[in-house]
Amino acid sequence: MPVAQETLPERPAAADAAGRAGTAQAAEAGAARPARLRRGGRAGWPRILLALAGGLVLWLAFPPADLTPLAPVGVALLTLALRGLPARTGAWLGFAGGVAFFVPVLDGIVKVGPDGWIVLSLIQALYWAPMGAGIALVTRLPGWPVWTAALWVAQEAVRGRVPFGGFPWARLAFSQTASAFTPWAAVGGAPLVTFLTALVGELTAYAVVATAGARRGLRPHRAGARPVAVALAVSTAVVGGAFLIPTPTGGKTVTVAVIQGNVPRLGLDFLGQRRAVLDNHVRRTHELAARVRAGQLPRPELVVWPENASDLDPFAEPDAYAAIDGAVKDIGVPVLVGALVDTPDGQKVENRGIVWDPRTGPGDYYVKRHPVPFGEYLPFRSLLTKLITRFERIPRDFAKGTRSGVLRLGPTTIGDVICFEVAYDKEVRDVSAGSLLVVQTNNATYGRTSLPPQQIAMSRLRAIEHGRTILVAATSGISAVVAPDGRMLYRSREFVPDMHVAAVPARTSRTVADRLGAAPEWALVLLAVGAVAAAARSTARQDEGN
Repeated sequence: MPVAQETLPERPAAADAAGRAGTAQAAEAGAARPARLRRGGRAGWPRILLALAGGLVLWLAFPPADLTPLAPVGVALLTLALRGLPARTGAWLGFAGGVAFFVPVLDGIVKVGPDGWIVLSLIQALYWAPMGAGIALVTRLPGWPVWTAALWVAQEAVRGRVPFGGFPWARLAFSQTASAFTPWAAVGGAPLVTFLTALVGELTAYAVVATAGARRGLRPHRAGARPVAVALAVSTAVVGGAFLIPTPTGGKTVTVAVIQGNVPRLGLDFLGQRRAVLDNHVRRTHELAARVRAGQLPRPELVVWPENASDLDPFAEPDAYAAIDGAVKDIGVPVLVGALVDTPDGQKVENRGIVWDPRTGPGDYYVKRHPVPFGEYLPFRSLLTKLITRFERIPRDFAKGTRSGVLRLGPTTIGDVICFEVAYDKEVRDVSAGSLLVVQTNNATYGRTSLPPQQIAMSRLRAIEHGRTILVAATSGISAVVAPDGRMLYRSREFVPDMHVAAVPARTSRTVADRLGAAPEWALVLLAVGAVAAAARSTARQDEGN
């Protein structure tokens, strides 16, 4: 006899499907947390490692490694790590990439103290957080390589201004001082060089994404080849277009001399040997005069001393005045003397470049407009000196200058900037009316680190940007003479006394970058802001639709 089977009530098909979906979602949710932990959080370990690699590769594009072609590669790696992530995840991943970049690129700050080096590096990396969030958003838009490249300019614009006047060191453009991107500085300055360097990197990432999509069958191979062709064409136009930009080198010839007196020893406490530093520069100038009289060197028409050549105030110290004046009279031509001078009230110090004439003595001068925060002046002095005893080494703040450093020096005009000011677009642009540009610097504290060669790289970019010969005078090196087309005509070794005499072109014509001023930077910043706003609005609408 057949066995009776129990008949079960029939489930509706919709309920059955919902049950299966719920079971699948529950299983996925149960496995999600440990999987995310294994992958390193929401970003995933592959993306984290990609962002860190991007920062490290970008660092290698900067001096002293000078592997300039790696800059676009580093940009591409960072973008591939950020693309498609939520903005919040993109922010912290951008910060991670920034840490991987700034810690090694600013390693010279360790001479001040490991704590200062790490703190400064972390602060600089924070600027990459909003950039990372922005890149994560705008890579969802059509044409995203353009918007992401503009975000690099926006990040550098903020970092170079806020807070305390900003810290524009290690900008993307400063890795490209001898590359196919460099001539574009004469058109749009450092911001345009940053944009184009980033753009080629972003186009590389764009091509990688398109190729990967075609391989996974997300789009036809023919359609995947189209973005690759576009990326290659635009990159070729950027690189090829640079060869069409003129980099003139002609001009009235002026014979100049750069003096590097050297310092007695490395470290912060070299300032305690102020007289020895002054004597070194006085001695080298007397030696220059003797060699000119002997016919061994041509007679210069002007001489440049570095920043801090005299830490003794020549207007308060008769011996210092006499030593400088004697050296200037011996060489018989005007000397630009870097000296520290007390303000009239004695409360602050001015970091000056003084035009010292052999007949009339000290005359016109320039006062550094961008003293270094926490190095030459202390924000929140009353609080910080109680917390950090090292700041006692800065007993008085440096005063801030109020006018540009265009000075008459012998037969020509010069545009003087002091030390880190060469990193600031506006400060250098303001003095580009001079026929020669001068960078007076004191790198003794950071000697034999990455910072002096990075500063020279900036000077090379500025030479092309403004079409000017640049004279770099450093107390302990690196001193240099850079031609208007960026060629190095002279470069000293570090921590040796040195001098150099050269006939260089003094130019008065203005570049396109001089005429446009800050307009290219602000246009690219607005482009970045507009792209982020459009991407955020689009993302919000998609979230509402879901």
